Amino acid sequence: MVNTKSEREINLMRKAGWIVAKTLEVVEPYIKPGVSTFELDQICEKTIRSHGAIPSFLNYQGFPGSVCTSVNEVLVHGIPNKKTILKEGDIITIDVGANYKGYHGDGAWTFAVGEISEEAKNLMQVTKDSLYEGLKHVKAGTYLGNVSFAIGSYIKKFGYSIPMDYTGHGIGKNLHEDPAVFNDGQQDKGILLKEGMTICIEPMVHLGKPFTKVLSDDWTVISKDKSLTAHYEHTIVIRKDGCEILTTLTPQEGFNG
Repeated sequence: MVNTKSEREINLMRKAGWIVAKTLEVVEPYIKPGVSTFELDQICEKTIRSHGAIPSFLNYQGFPGSVCTSVNEVLVHGIPNKKTILKEGDIITIDVGANYKGYHGDGAWTFAVGEISEEAKNLMQVTKDSLYEGLKHVKAGTYLGNVSFAIGSYIKKFGYSIPMDYTGHGIGKNLHEDPAVFNDGQQDKGILLKEGMTICIEPMVHLGKPFTKVLSDDWTVISKDKSLTAHYEHTIVIRKDGCEILTTLTPQEGFNG
């Protein structure tokens, strides 16, 4: 069942989302060659806690990090550690969750490490743009499939692939709620969006083929062909004529139909 949220609940999620966005802003200057993903995790955890929240991911189903740090071919759920040292030309996705007074915000961004290839830049740009293409189609009364279709059709124009095993999701008191938000789909299919629903839209894209593999740690998901991956995510609330982005430092950021 998909639950709508009250304005009181949305206010708490707005604060959680702001903390997610602030954490991504704080960690970005530290993303450079020579830093370990463990160090980035420590910075993120400190920032989340300094704003009165706790990391949503820490110990979630046993996950050992405060954030996910996914480098190059790692699509999602990369575990922060002292051995993974960033190097020039890498790209890394930092996925942040913050639990503020029992309500979650969830957001991810892919960052360049120093100078990166044109190939990597293009992948990042298309993935990021596909998120905003999807957001343009969000409003109460729209089929969720229209959002998925907008994301997927944009990505496929550039010849990239979409790993369909991993999706966006509903969010609120629980980090993951219904519905699943696919990154490709059919128009006029799926649930009808309602005002007050809160969901995470998060395109995940492979430079190569769409197939994935989970490593022996039972968390780290890589592209099976070890091609580059990118991932962007916002938590949003559905509004009558558009949506409000909650994982932002700019309150007026949003989309109106």
